[in-house]
Amino acid sequence: MAHRRHAPAWAPVLIASMSVTQIKYLDPLVVSKLKHIEIKAKMIVEGFITGLHKSPYHGFSVEFAEHRPYNAGESLRNVDWKVYAKTDKLFSKKYEEETNLRCQVVLDVSDSMRYPQTGISKLEYGAYLAAALQYLMIGQRDAAGMTLFDEDISFYAPARSRYSWLVPIFRQLEQVVAEKEHFSHRTATARVLHQVAKRFHKRSFVVLITDLFSQAEAEEDLFKALRHLRHAKHEVLVFHLLDRQTEQEFDFPNRPVILRDLETGDKIEVMPHQIRDRYREMMEAYNRRFKQRCYEFNIDFVEVDVRKPYDKVLADYLVKRRSLQ
Repeated sequence: MAHRRHAPAWAPVLIASMSVTQIKYLDPLVVSKLKHIEIKAKMIVEGFITGLHKSPYHGFSVEFAEHRPYNAGESLRNVDWKVYAKTDKLFSKKYEEETNLRCQVVLDVSDSMRYPQTGISKLEYGAYLAAALQYLMIGQRDAAGMTLFDEDISFYAPARSRYSWLVPIFRQLEQVVAEKEHFSHRTATARVLHQVAKRFHKRSFVVLITDLFSQAEAEEDLFKALRHLRHAKHEVLVFHLLDRQTEQEFDFPNRPVILRDLETGDKIEVMPHQIRDRYREMMEAYNRRFKQRCYEFNIDFVEVDVRKPYDKVLADYLVKRRSLQ
């Protein structure tokens, strides 16, 4: 496995004493050394806001929701004049920011998310990203909830709009991250997404955080589940977590390497240079296919290298989202 840069032992103390404006980006390895997930969430969100140079309290929820009758005395700014031209009646366009957006973070906690086992894992990264998203949502007066899953839903908290609601959610995230691998917690993403599509409040903002690894399900099953979410009027964002160096580039030393399946414990010995080119071709083809299908379903898809700073991931996504509006 490639060598990782380790943060010095004094890094958490240094970060605690610095103002967020002094921190350019939040290194995942540094953030992981902070003690409480609430502190991590705050630091990520503050770094994200600083990086934007302006308030983010518009970015996630300014989406058209529906028309409503225009009331005399209201501003004409949101009147839909095209509808007026067709019907000779005044209607205002109502946006999600007026409706208290409900965000549901759906986090994959299967054993494959515990890779890599040195540095910071996809599960740990996903947990901190999920916590930051929820903290951000409630900070902008929206509601946030959490679903954890592997083969089935293991934890569910409906969306609420108060900070106290995050306490049991953060406690659960800390507990999950602290667990060891089981070689039994496999992934059934499609089945879980079908369940949550029915359970969540209509027109929720569903954020799926996963490595898209599933032995038990066909690729098409996942696409059907994502279509189900869209059919149920949910907005969907997929954060695809991976360690780019090893999982996409297959950048291992040119000597025999033993690979272990974290969901079954099975092992296989390979010579990386013999399969690297074919492996990369397959990964690139899968990624292209998945991105194209997400585009067809009007689903936001963001590929995230777990070595990349959390706040930069959030800022890059919001900039992209604004450019598409």
